[in-house]
Amino acid sequence: MTRDILIVLHSETSTPGRIGHMLVAKGYGLDIRRPCLGDDLPESLEAHAGAVIFGGPMSANDPDGWIAREIDWIGVPLGEKKPFLGVCLGAQMLSKHLGGRVGPHEDGVVEIGYYPLSPTEEGLAMGPWPDKVYHWHREGLTLPSEAVRLATGEHFENQAFRYNGTAYGIQFHPEVTRLIMHRWGVLGAHRFGLPNAQDARAHLEANLLHDAAVKAWLSQFLDHWLSSQSGGASHAARECVAMERELSRI
Repeated sequence: MTRDILIVLHSETSTPGRIGHMLVAKGYGLDIRRPCLGDDLPESLEAHAGAVIFGGPMSANDPDGWIAREIDWIGVPLGEKKPFLGVCLGAQMLSKHLGGRVGPHEDGVVEIGYYPLSPTEEGLAMGPWPDKVYHWHREGLTLPSEAVRLATGEHFENQAFRYNGTAYGIQFHPEVTRLIMHRWGVLGAHRFGLPNAQDARAHLEANLLHDAAVKAWLSQFLDHWLSSQSGGASHAARECVAMERELSRI
């Protein structure tokens, strides 16, 4: 079985952060592509175990040709039922691909900093979630038809969702390390004055309180996500099959 994960980034200097670190620790290689800089995306994920589209400063509604092509490309992992994860912008692209909408909050508020996260009943079935997670976004998304909401928030209703068992979208940023947080705080300092945004000091203080829970959740979430392989059963289902085979021998 292939062990490479396709990683889609949206700037020359961006990285997959903690998600990348954890995937490598779990035995996967990273195939990094930057479509905004001219990199092609594969016509098939036959050579990959899954794909992750990360965030970026652009909007899923921008008219750039590469954005439209990237949104359309999401049909590849969906069609092949390969594990797909969209993070922030990536989640918004997944929503748009499935017929959802992306746009600013009706009251003009943003989420930049740590904000409460409330898992739904479906989300809790996957295990515990952190109380607060890190955000950096001005737009939200609508829940696509046939998608399942996994977590919600006070200001933006759709914080995490699942589609067709293998595709997930999360509006927040569990991949952000403290180093990345410092970098974003410098490059994006002009956005701390937006409605509902928290200042840099609040980001760093909340990171000390909540990052350990986010890190633990992310590792468990990635295991759950990666268990849904193309045409295959989940880890739990495979265990059931193995147990049935053992019982048939008795």
